[in-house]
Amino acid sequence: MSDPQNPVAEPAYKDRTFRSPAGIAGGVLLLALGAWLGIDAVIRGEGRTPWLALAGLLFAVPLVVAYTVRPAVYANDDRLRIRNPFRTVTVPWAAVATLRSGYSNEVLTNDGAKFQIWAIPVSLRGRKKAARKQSQAAAHGDPTGGRPFLDPHATPTRSTGDQSMDELRDLAEQQAASETAQGEPAVRWAYEILAPCAAGAVLLAVLLAVT
Repeated sequence: MSDPQNPVAEPAYKDRTFRSPAGIAGGVLLLALGAWLGIDAVIRGEGRTPWLALAGLLFAVPLVVAYTVRPAVYANDDRLRIRNPFRTVTVPWAAVATLRSGYSNEVLTNDGAKFQIWAIPVSLRGRKKAARKQSQAAAHGDPTGGRPFLDPHATPTRSTGDQSMDELRDLAEQQAASETAQGEPAVRWAYEILAPCAAGAVLLAVLLAVT
């Protein structure tokens, strides 16, 4: 149980999760299409076709999962955990130098390392749409337009990805001095993705080499 006299006895919240719904939806569709074509080839194929289909699935499915379904970002009081296609990067808040948004979203650490954040993609279209909405809202707040003023304390309209990055920057700033947020970045390779992908590639190469 938490101690009411000690508000820091427990984290303010558990992991916040950031993912790309569009990426997940695209990945599920690709997996469904691949399964349909692959199973059909295995059942109806002749000669080496079923084996080629199985090898192709073994190679392609992990790649599709890696780039669409797997990417995620988890943030809590202590650290930022970035699950990219082939690596999982854990960065304590104290080790974060900055979170940068350009043509991609990245975290830079104090030791100079840079890691891309795949789960929060940059959408230039989303930024333009958000800017257009903000301009329209400002126009509607003009007293000559017969519309009420906008709330002066309202948060400016931002794209979804930029809002997520703003949240992470706020967490980095607030938690960097916390005792539990100290430490060095850690990187773990996603062998559960790399191993079957490599096996599928080798099997494909062998099957294609056999005349």
